Amino acid sequence: MKDCNQCGKCCIKYGGGDLSASKEEIDQWEIFQPNLFQYVKNYEIWFDPETGSKFERCPFLEIVAKTDVLAPIKYTCSIYLNRPEDCRHYPSLISEMIKDECEMIGIKDIAKPKQAKMMLDLLMKDSRS
Repeated sequence: MKDCNQCGKCCIKYGGGDLSASKEEIDQWEIFQPNLFQYVKNYEIWFDPETGSKFERCPFLEIVAKTDVLAPIKYTCSIYLNRPEDCRHYPSLISEMIKDECEMIGIKDIAKPKQAKMMLDLLMKDSRS
């Protein structure tokens, strides 16, 4: 299992409507993170605060400035410490990573999914509650 290389595939794929935030998270944002809460509409996330329309992808996904023109595009999350639990838990399954073409997974991981799952759980221990 490789470390995340910030390819953004997960955020691009799931950030356009497949993510949710719990009522508790949204209530916390309303009180402590109004800059996030403004993107909530009827307890659903990532709506344009000005138009009320749903974003096609997460508005907090940003492209990292390149230092080398030949380097691949990398992404970052501008709300990483306050991101929804859905984001914190991804990736959670090896099969999900394969389906999503996650670049963290390698051929050895596919051949030995139980070991890969143990490594994934270890890598993700700080993200998951």
